[in-house]
Amino acid sequence: MLTRAEYTSAQSRAVAMIRQAGIYITDEEAQKVEVADFGLGRLHEEGAQILTLVSTDRIAAKHVALFPNQTLPEHWHPRVGEDPGKEETIRVVSGSARVYIPGENNMREGFIPAGKESVYTMRHELIFKPGDQMTLEPGTKHWFQAGEQGAVMYSFSSVARDVLDGFTDPEIKRVTQIQESQT
Repeated sequence: MLTRAEYTSAQSRAVAMIRQAGIYITDEEAQKVEVADFGLGRLHEEGAQILTLVSTDRIAAKHVALFPNQTLPEHWHPRVGEDPGKEETIRVVSGSARVYIPGENNMREGFIPAGKESVYTMRHELIFKPGDQMTLEPGTKHWFQAGEQGAVMYSFSSVARDVLDGFTDPEIKRVTQIQESQT
């Protein structure tokens, strides 16, 4: 759970990162940046800041901002009825991102958040710099971790059903809870 002040501060920081990456967003869009702590209450370790530009029955386009060394937890996009699940292309715009997918354990630069070894099972590390991109097939487990300077990425995908994503960590809650201050 995040306090309203934590949420607003993270939202402002993410907006600044997106704009510093040379991406124009309106003030109205800036207010729509979602701050996701995944119910873990450790936003700067495990979390993400996401601006959804478009989300229809067929496509979605988002900006994802990750603070320095922030980890977007391991997840996958499951089949929903006849739909095989979300196919997603990630492209780094600024900073660097460590992408973890199935394959041989070659983790060198990144790290697993403390105490979370059992819920970060993908250990095949790819280091993405600006201009690097890859497409993840539906159902592929993956996670992201920003480099030392943080990262801003595009996410282009087929239909997004984020609340239905599967997470390896059973403690994760996809919808952020905000604690309003007591007055």
